[in-house]
Amino acid sequence: MLKVLFLCTGNSCRSQMAEGWARHLIADDVEAYSAGVATHGMNPYAMSVMAEAGVDIGGQYSKHVDELAEIPFDYVIAVCDHAAETCPTFRGDAQIIRHQFDDPPKLASSAATDEERLVHYRRVRDEIREFVAGLPNLLKDVG
Repeated sequence: MLKVLFLCTGNSCRSQMAEGWARHLIADDVEAYSAGVATHGMNPYAMSVMAEAGVDIGGQYSKHVDELAEIPFDYVIAVCDHAAETCPTFRGDAQIIRHQFDDPPKLASSAATDEERLVHYRRVRDEIREFVAGLPNLLKDVG
């Protein structure tokens, strides 16, 4: 089974959503992990919108990429430019794939209400779901 790491800056939102979707949608194809080049804790809005979609990411936690240094990943998917630019070296032959998603906390920073904030989180959640659902085919093409 392919080992896939979703990497972002703080492992609080986008990479956590991607890991959750992968465990929910394509667990037969990939063993999913997420980490950040820093740790910012779990984003409560990300947890909320994932729960709305039927995916519980409450058991996941914000991890620094160094915590997963011993895992021989097949693919590392950088879900933001900062992570891609600061991506560490991985054991084995991990292939790096860049696929940037908008940053919901940044988009939501000027929202006046939680409902306005959640609009951004839901959009990015759905974009990540679509990407992850197509990941097995993408990995066949790049592999």
